[in-house]
Amino acid sequence: MKKFKIVVSLTTDDNDYQQEQAIAAEAAARKYGADLSVIYAENDSITQSQQLLKIIQSDPESRPDAIIFEPVGGTALPQVARAATAAGIGWVVLNRDADYIGDLRRQFRVPIFSITSDHEEIGRIQGHQFEALLPNGGIVLYIQGPTENLASKQRTAGMYGTKPDNIQIKALKGQWTEESSYRAVSSWLRLATSQEAHIDAIGAQDDSMAMGARKALQEHTAGAARDRWLSLPFTGCDGLPKTGQTWVRSGMLAATVVVPPNTDQAIEMVAGALQGNLPSERFATKPRSFPTLEELRKQKPKSFGASR
Repeated sequence: MKKFKIVVSLTTDDNDYQQEQAIAAEAAARKYGADLSVIYAENDSITQSQQLLKIIQSDPESRPDAIIFEPVGGTALPQVARAATAAGIGWVVLNRDADYIGDLRRQFRVPIFSITSDHEEIGRIQGHQFEALLPNGGIVLYIQGPTENLASKQRTAGMYGTKPDNIQIKALKGQWTEESSYRAVSSWLRLATSQEAHIDAIGAQDDSMAMGARKALQEHTAGAARDRWLSLPFTGCDGLPKTGQTWVRSGMLAATVVVPPNTDQAIEMVAGALQGNLPSERFATKPRSFPTLEELRKQKPKSFGASR
C-alpha cells in the first residue's frame, strides 16, 4: 500500500489521555507505514483552527491524506472540515458527534467519519460510582471540564441522570489538566464557604484532574483536616493502564471510568478507506467502570458520606 500522511490534532500535551492518544497513534502509524505528525492545540480552539487551516492551505504536495482531530471547543470546526474535505483531505472527528459529517460524505469522496466515546454513558457510570461509594448520600466536589466542551456537558448530564437524590454536587471547572484542577481547588479552598462545606467525595471528569484536586487538598490543608480530606474517595475518568488504573490499585483513586484511546482505530480505518473500504459515518467506543460497580459496592472500606 502507498505510504500515506496523517496529521493528528490533540487538545493538549498536559493530559494523560491525550498523551495516550498520541502513543496509540504512533503505534498505528508504524503498523500501517504512515507518516504521522501529532500537533497540540494548547486547549485553545482558535489555535487549533489556525493550526489546521495552515496545514490545509499548504502546498498540495505536503498536505496530509487525512486529519484526525479531537476538538477543543464547543464545535467540531465545521468550516475547517469543509475546507479540508474540499481540498481532498480526509476528516476524522474524535470523541465528538459532528452533525455536518453526513453532508460532507455526500459531497466528497474522502474518508469522513467520527469515532466517539459515549460521554453520557461515562457520566452515568460515574454517577453509579458515587452511589456505590456513598450509600448513605453526601456531597461530591465535582471537577468538570471546560464550560464550552460538549464532552464535559454530556458527562455532567449522564452523571446527574444516575446519581441518587441524596448525593449533592458542588461543581468546579477545570481544563482537562492536573494543573487546572489544582488551581481550581486551591482557589475554592481560599473561600470562606469551603470551610463550611462538608465534602464526602471528590469526583473529576478526568483522572489527571482528580490527582490535581488531591494535590491541592494535600498542600493547602493541615492536621486533622488534611487527614480527613485525603481519606475521602477520589474518582476520575479515562482509566488508562499506566495512570488511572494504577492510581486505583495504589489507593490514590477509589475508582475510574475506562475510556479506550481511539486514534489507533481511526488510523486503521483511514488506511482501509484509502484502499477503497469507506467506513460508516460513526463509531462508538464503550466505557466501563474500574473496578466494576459490583466490586466497588462490595469494598466499602470506610463509612463515607452522611456522617455529620
